[in-house]
Amino acid sequence: MLPTLRTPLAGLLLLALLACKKDGSSSAAPPQPAPPAAEATTFRNPLLASGADPWVTEKDGFYYYMHTTGNNLTLWKTAKMSELGSAPSKVIWTPPASGPTSRDIWAPEIHFLDGKWYVYFTAGPGNCCGGQRLWVLENSAADPTTGTWVDKGQLTLPGQGVWAIDATILEQNGRRYALWSGQEPGSVEQRLYIAQMSNPWTLTGRRVQLSRPEFGWETNGEPDVNEGPQVLKRGSKTFIVYSASHCSTDDYALGLLTASSTADPLDPAAWTKTSTPVFSKDPADRAYGPGHNSFFKSKNGQEDWILYHANADPGRGCGGARTPRMQKFTWNPDDTPNFGDPAPLGVALPEPGGE
Repeated sequence: MLPTLRTPLAGLLLLALLACKKDGSSSAAPPQPAPPAAEATTFRNPLLASGADPWVTEKDGFYYYMHTTGNNLTLWKTAKMSELGSAPSKVIWTPPASGPTSRDIWAPEIHFLDGKWYVYFTAGPGNCCGGQRLWVLENSAADPTTGTWVDKGQLTLPGQGVWAIDATILEQNGRRYALWSGQEPGSVEQRLYIAQMSNPWTLTGRRVQLSRPEFGWETNGEPDVNEGPQVLKRGSKTFIVYSASHCSTDDYALGLLTASSTADPLDPAAWTKTSTPVFSKDPADRAYGPGHNSFFKSKNGQEDWILYHANADPGRGCGGARTPRMQKFTWNPDDTPNFGDPAPLGVALPEPGGE
């Protein structure tokens, strides 16, 4: 029998003794090992083995991706852009055997507008590439990998059935506009144009020229080229990021037009062109002719990413060697984009936030 302990301190000592096991160890739970550190998630460029003119948009937690295949319209669907290489794809449209949309299927973009899906693409009748024009498909299904794609015809203005490629969409001041690369009659120089839209498949009013090749870095190769316009917004500014110089050269690069977010985009004077390229080749990182890009937000909504194509080796030109790549970009203090240099090819990079 244990003797009676008369002081509070003695009582505490007794409790401590009783809490000890016979083997001398404490009855308290042993310390748990620290949880393993979260594994760093990475990806590597290129995202696919081939794919020029990459385009992506996001809706309801999924990214919908397209690029030039040349002979059809193929749509990829993925919850993570870093897993594009293993994502399912589906051919959503096959061209007819002949006619104005039968050959040279280029630069498709999928947009969700007014509750429906639209694909804007370039095609021609063959004998590349003087017959290239812009065309529109429509799908009312919630998931664009399902449903039926309906041909909405050519995207053009009456009486202006001239050469046109690379359509994209700008929305500003409650109005919708189409941007594209086109030519003047009798000229092969590619310029950037804009026109207002009355609905997702119809242009209205007049086309307005916003940019033509004028600086030396825009005029490498033949013909001189401004093409692939893409819209980017930040604060009080609207940007058009475009590709310049011919894709056959290693000097294909990105340029920048800037306007106020409240300006009339049909006013050429509202746009200011940056005199130097904002993204260009980096031989050390095996990025030749980087361009024809698009943009997307990371899944957590905190990061801005640029998606573009480039060749891994010099002299590969406009062919199937161009691969889609992506990298995060930042913003300068004046709210202009800072794309940096092309990311190294084949090097592990952090995945977009939230993936």
